[in-house]
Amino acid sequence: MKTSDLFVAALENEGVEYIYGIPGEENLDFLDSLRNSSIKLILTRHEQAAGFMAATYGRLTGKPGVCLSTLGPGATNFVTAAAYAELGGMPMVMIGGQKPIRKSKQGRFQIVDVVDLMKPITKYSAQVLDGNNITAMVREAFRLTMQERPGAAYIELPEDIAEEDTDASVFDVVGNRRPDADRGSIQTAIDMINAAERPLLLIGAGANRKRTSKALRELIDKTGLYFFNTQMGKGVVDERHDKFLGTAALSDHDYLHCAINRADLIINVGHDVIEKPPFFMEKDGKKVIHINFFAAQIDDVYFPQLNVIGDISSSINHITDGIEKLDKDFSYFERVRNEVEEHITKYFKDDRFPILPQRLVSMLREQLEAEDIITLDNGVYKIWFARNYKCYEANTLLLDNALATMGAGLPSAITAKQLNPERKVVSVNGDGGFLMNSQELETAVRLELDLVVIILNDSSYGMIKWKQEGVGFEEFGLDFNNPDLVGYANSFGAIGHRPESLDEFGKVLETALNSKGVHVIDLAVDYSLNHSILNVLLKESACIV
Repeated sequence: MKTSDLFVAALENEGVEYIYGIPGEENLDFLDSLRNSSIKLILTRHEQAAGFMAATYGRLTGKPGVCLSTLGPGATNFVTAAAYAELGGMPMVMIGGQKPIRKSKQGRFQIVDVVDLMKPITKYSAQVLDGNNITAMVREAFRLTMQERPGAAYIELPEDIAEEDTDASVFDVVGNRRPDADRGSIQTAIDMINAAERPLLLIGAGANRKRTSKALRELIDKTGLYFFNTQMGKGVVDERHDKFLGTAALSDHDYLHCAINRADLIINVGHDVIEKPPFFMEKDGKKVIHINFFAAQIDDVYFPQLNVIGDISSSINHITDGIEKLDKDFSYFERVRNEVEEHITKYFKDDRFPILPQRLVSMLREQLEAEDIITLDNGVYKIWFARNYKCYEANTLLLDNALATMGAGLPSAITAKQLNPERKVVSVNGDGGFLMNSQELETAVRLELDLVVIILNDSSYGMIKWKQEGVGFEEFGLDFNNPDLVGYANSFGAIGHRPESLDEFGKVLETALNSKGVHVIDLAVDYSLNHSILNVLLKESACIV
């Protein structure tokens, strides 16, 4: 068969369902092979968006999402998406085209060394030099992207190699069982928890990836441990739990940090250095247990006293089996929990319009079921959602606290809805981030998705304006003008809305969530409390005595 046929057969062998992207003339053999396969091509309007969609597929399924581009400018558009997947721990395989490598007829036209360009931001990057090697390359790329910690891979297929004949065959897909942690480290962890006066459990990004919900819930219920999470650890354990303290949306000085500062032991599950640290270790007696698939990376602010290395769920189960209910004085943590709850709900019923982000959080939480999904782009509203929106299940608030790139909110919502057609999916975007990949509205409409897209409109880059104000600079260089976003949405075949009051927004939201089609809501937002709440917290400790 042709190499391109074998390539597609190898992808089918890996269980690939969708390929997101934009083909070019260098991909024509591959495209023709794809036409006769079981894999569905999802044509997008920008390669970056295709990469975000593929990464989100990996995030939600644990299997690599796949995306396709041509050479040169098509492939370089994958760079941000590659970094998004690599930093976020999302398995993804990118396929790029290339001019013939045996004999060039066009000199250096459109040719960039994409393979080397991708090496620093992927786990694997290679060009196919011989069709007989393609199945081994596909198997290795998929294996590496799923191996802890997950990430991205890039395979470049030159057009002359794509059309060559090959007699190679696909490799068997062999899964790996992750090893258990050493029993000695498990016992040491149990001893450290028993010896601590105020142990506290932290759930990080790595725990979210591997669906450790059941194991962690059983540990918390048996021991009475209080817990908190990072932004990308949200929802691993239901945040309605009476031992949940909150989400570390700020690096320090939030009400939650009162408990962190008082703890003498942090049980850190699934810690990932890509997230802003929710606490800073000092040589002051606080101890840390690091429970993960791999050992801790040591730096000035993180140097745990114990590594428990192995499958996270298995490690937690072994600790739960060997420990009893803790007889500790957790009264301070309970007071902190009440303080956090009081402050994050303070503006949940505020009726001002333009809307406060805190009010939007409460309205969405009231309207959505436990399994429904919100995807966030990046902006200052992300802090309010991370801090104030309670997740009841894992991966129901998809935010990016790794690369923290703009432009990913809408593409990730498209994949989330595609994979979960029975769930409601809402994409919340700033007006800056939305317009970076707004062309994918056409993709959502063409796929006949039922999707709600909320655009928080303040005609500025609000996150940077908040930072600007926080350090005392004058406002400068961050305001812009928006198009008619309702007319813009309608032009794609979506349904545009522009509510003029809080009451009208509530009605529009309810209608959009329960109607067919892509609904785009241009929603005026009021960020006036950002400085008085968040910046003050960052400068002044809020801790109760």
